[in-house]
Amino acid sequence: MEQLAADAEREDTYVLDRKLLAQVMYAVDTEDRDTLVDLMEPLHQADIADLLEQINAFDRMRLIRLYGKEFDGEILSELDETIREEVINILHPQVLADAVRELDSDDVVDLLEDLDDPQKEAILGALEDSDRAAVQQSLTYPEFSAGRLMQREVVMAPEYWNVGEAIDYLRNSDNLPDQFYHIVLVDPKLRPVANVTLGALMSSRREVLLKSITSETFHTFGVTQDEGDVAYAFNQYHLISAPVVDENDRLVGVITIDDAMAVLDEENEEDILRLAGVNEESSLSDRVYETTKRRFPWLAVNLVTAVLASLVIAQFEEAIATVVALAVLMPIVASMGGNAGTQALTVAVRALATKDLTGANIWRVIRREAMVGLINGLAFAIIMAIVGLVWFGSPALGGVIAAAMVINLVVAGLAGIVIPVLLEKAGVDPALASGAFVTTVTDVVGFFAFLGLAVVVLL
Repeated sequence: MEQLAADAEREDTYVLDRKLLAQVMYAVDTEDRDTLVDLMEPLHQADIADLLEQINAFDRMRLIRLYGKEFDGEILSELDETIREEVINILHPQVLADAVRELDSDDVVDLLEDLDDPQKEAILGALEDSDRAAVQQSLTYPEFSAGRLMQREVVMAPEYWNVGEAIDYLRNSDNLPDQFYHIVLVDPKLRPVANVTLGALMSSRREVLLKSITSETFHTFGVTQDEGDVAYAFNQYHLISAPVVDENDRLVGVITIDDAMAVLDEENEEDILRLAGVNEESSLSDRVYETTKRRFPWLAVNLVTAVLASLVIAQFEEAIATVVALAVLMPIVASMGGNAGTQALTVAVRALATKDLTGANIWRVIRREAMVGLINGLAFAIIMAIVGLVWFGSPALGGVIAAAMVINLVVAGLAGIVIPVLLEKAGVDPALASGAFVTTVTDVVGFFAFLGLAVVVLL
């Protein structure tokens, strides 16, 4: 019991405290601003964003207006995109201006991407001239590119400096980013040539040249490079930060580990939602109409696949009418195939996203999935043969469903791997479209194999 209680406590470690939420809403109901500020002040911006996402739109409006000028810009960065625009509309213009000024340029760019023009102009108008120009420049780069992901605040130094000169520069600078991990060394043409970690800087004597303590791993990214590729490189090569260069290889910004990991997290979430046939913009904060509208098209696609499977069944009406047991057992074959296909599909889509599934190992993976399907098919075939014999007293029926089980599980494993690979080759997102195709294949093959074998063996 004590272990269960401890496990439950660990699971709730980062869950918003219900008692705190009740106290916050009581302060809002009584319009007690001082108490509200006292309750919110210890919370991290991400926790405040969670709180705003968990309450309804009316309570959200009342809380934000009562909280007033205490609203932190980082809260906007942590908010789900589906309610961020709503919150911006609620904020007083001056509060919004003050909040935006606190943000790094990459956070401002992320904030502006999904806003309407009037709101964009309001936020841009709140920035200093230099910050506004930097943000506007970033917005000219392609969506989902390194130029959109980077922050313009960069700590750089000439490659000929020593440690003492770099430390003096850092101490005397008034415009350092709130967080940074490297000093980027640049040549006279402002092209990045190496990184120096803060740890190496602080552990070296003043007279040591910076170029003698550079990091072994150094990567640069072009402003138009896809952010997914950037995030992959960060994860693959264990990067903490990396410079971004323009078309002339001049330093224009830097990408940090938190932004790269956010991209990976977003891509993982998108893949999961797409595999389920749910729009990647879906959120718990969506209204009924929005949720219905986003899910309807994929349910319509599933309806089409179900109709195709039904057409196969319709070809065997007489057999089903003659041997009623077929109607009882055929969903088992299709269901097992669907589950096996989904298992292989999930592995394949994830492997494609992480670039682990390539032309070099595709045939090995296909052979593996075929063997897995065959072994599982044989195992469950034995079970279903026994079920068919005991339940319906027919060895022939048991043999039919056993053979159909083997066929469908092998096909399901192959379809789960081959279909996403073919879709990717065709330029179609495998996470978005694979599910419908795999379901269709496993249903059609499962029903056709079972009912076809039944006609041959039993009738």
